[in-house]
This record gives sequence, C-alpha cells and structure tokens, in this order.
Amino acid sequence: MLDKNGIAKRIAKEIQSGYYVNLGIGIPTLVANYIPESMPVVLQSENGLLGMGPFPFEGEEDADLINAGKQTITTLPGSSIFDSAMSFGMIRAQKIDLTILGAMEVSENGDIANWKIPGKMVKGMGGAMDLVASAKNIIVAMQHVNKAGESKLLPKCTLPLTGIHCIKKVVTELAVLDILPTGGFQLVERAPGVSVDHIKQSTAGKLFVPDYVPEMIID
Repeated sequence: MLDKNGIAKRIAKEIQSGYYVNLGIGIPTLVANYIPESMPVVLQSENGLLGMGPFPFEGEEDADLINAGKQTITTLPGSSIFDSAMSFGMIRAQKIDLTILGAMEVSENGDIANWKIPGKMVKGMGGAMDLVASAKNIIVAMQHVNKAGESKLLPKCTLPLTGIHCIKKVVTELAVLDILPTGGFQLVERAPGVSVDHIKQSTAGKLFVPDYVPEMIID
C-alpha cells in the first residue's frame, strides 16, 4: 500500500505542462513536492497566491507565506500574491485546469463530502465548494478506508455533500479509480503489492474491474 507521499507522487503524474493547478488541504499539498522542476506548471493557493513552490526546508520557513491549510510554503520566481477576492474570481471563472482535493467520502456517482463531520470541530469548508462547482477536472487524494477499516468509496455519501457529480478520478493507498459517467468506480491501477481482491473488499460502491489491472508506476 502507498503512504501519503506515494499517493501524492502518483497524482503528480496526472499534471500536464502549462496547467494551472489548485491543491487542497491534506494529501494534495504534498503533490507540490513531486512535480518535475522542468515542467512549466503554476500552482494556485486559494488564499491568494500563484506560483507556489515546494515546502520549505526546516529553518527556512517564512511565517508570512502559507497555503490554504496554514502550512508554510515557498514561492517561485514570477509568483504573485493577491487578495482572496481575486483568487476566487480565478476559480469561479474556470481559470484552473486541475483541482486536487482531499475527501472523507466519495460516492460512485462522483459526489464528494470533504468539509464537515457532524458533531466534530472542523476548520470549515474553505474554498472546496467553489472549486468543485467551477473546476474543469477534479482528482481526489484520499485514504480508501477509515481507521475502522470501513470503505470511504461508497454507493452514496453519508456525510454532508460538498458537491455532486463532480469527481473524475480518485487515487488512494490501494488504487487509481475513474468515476464512470454512468456511475461506478472503474479500477485503473492497483498500488504495488495490492491485489484486486483486496481492492474489491475495500470498496463499498459499485466497482468495475477489467480483465487486466496494471500496477502503479510511482518513480
């Protein structure tokens, strides 16, 4: 199975040259560390930054430079800083080519729940609702199962929804899965050492499995 960095490495392979990419809170923020330096990509942080770089090394942090998750970050040559009104104007105008979000649950219809757990204190929805309503393409980075071993890929989300019919792809510690237009998870790749049967047992939603499922190539 993959760790969080492994998930981020695999998602980084989905990014194409020239993309403007928004990275959500959690695992998605790690993706910035695995984009090739030679690839011209602009990372957008919804709190008002274009040109976000990798996380800083210890001792080189600047407390004034943070991402939407309040983590210290770096900027790249040519980056720009602006207010959140400008940032959300970019998002709502569909200037972002790819959004990468974390999630608590994803349904087989491409619904996502990632902002609220009833009875628990959370930071709030942030920009997730704007992103899922406006992004051209959304990939979810998440754990396949929760701490109790229960699937988070479901027939229907049980938590309050962030958006409906908006997720195109999910990458977990076990697999890469596409959301089919007609509904259901299509198994695309399996994590190194993970069997198809393990993925089937860990997926509560409708799962379509082709005759051959290749193993992920991470490096």
